[in-house]
Amino acid sequence: MHWLEVHIDTNHAGLEEVQALLSGADVDNVMVEDEEEFRDFLENNRDYWDYVDEELERHMAGRSRITFYLEAGDQGFAKLGEVRLRLEALKRERQDLGTLLMTLEDVKRQRQDLGTLLMTLEDVRDADWENNWKQYYKPMEIGKRLLVIPQWEEADPGDRVPLYLDPGLTFGTGAHATTRLCLTALEDLVRGGERVLDLGCGSGILSVAALRLGAESALAVDIDDKCRTAARENAGLNGIGPDRLEVLVGNLLTDETVAERIGGGWDLVLANIVADVIIALAPRVRGLLRPGGTFLCSGVIEGRSAEVEAALAANGLTIRDRREDNGWYAFTCQ
Repeated sequence: MHWLEVHIDTNHAGLEEVQALLSGADVDNVMVEDEEEFRDFLENNRDYWDYVDEELERHMAGRSRITFYLEAGDQGFAKLGEVRLRLEALKRERQDLGTLLMTLEDVKRQRQDLGTLLMTLEDVRDADWENNWKQYYKPMEIGKRLLVIPQWEEADPGDRVPLYLDPGLTFGTGAHATTRLCLTALEDLVRGGERVLDLGCGSGILSVAALRLGAESALAVDIDDKCRTAARENAGLNGIGPDRLEVLVGNLLTDETVAERIGGGWDLVLANIVADVIIALAPRVRGLLRPGGTFLCSGVIEGRSAEVEAALAANGLTIRDRREDNGWYAFTCQ
């Protein structure tokens, strides 16, 4: 079969925004190559490797790239055109924002904020491309207790809690700093028996981790229908059935039916999303939590952290813990 291999070059700060752009265009199963995350992985998982191929190190040097595949036909080329238009709109949006709000030097920095956003193409006729990305995922130790294990890998968890995952399903593999921040916080927050609400669940990794750490039940919510399948499959890999993990597709902020279904009284509410959504969500958080419940949010880049903190405080939430990882922040609030 004939495929188009599509690359989008960005930088570390731009990876999440480009992935969100692609998800909005129904482009999933992307492969992310990022030198910063690659170096972090090597540093934090020394028990699982003893040699790094020099060619791989050269390949990753300076790289922040997202790759995906489209079938080389009418639908594939139409999708390619849609992605190109979305990229151009993103470039114009950031350029216009800089022109309106910033000095010339700030504009230059803003334009560089997401890297080049250059899109390139290659023809691929190898039907095995679907499995090539798996070489980049190995078992990852997270915090003091968790070990994230791709489903095709074998690893002895030892004293750690194994968290089996299919990283190819949707966003949320444990490799990104925001997910690591939430997972390490969950190790401290889950004491056993909690009811957990996971907003913007993606792959379901946070819900599944909370359940593996001892939470009683979880409701995972996302606006993307693909996340329903991903979260259920990842739960199944960990022996978790629908009696403990329920998945709901919908938007809490715009759909009152979804809001009614979610209700309140949650012990722990998770939101690993983006700053703008957390700010919009802040007025609703108190109504979601039981008295004394905890709100854990992440997906906040350094330049937006003060804005998010202000929104949380304005809605009566006190930040009990701040965590930072490579310029990303997570806040634990009550």
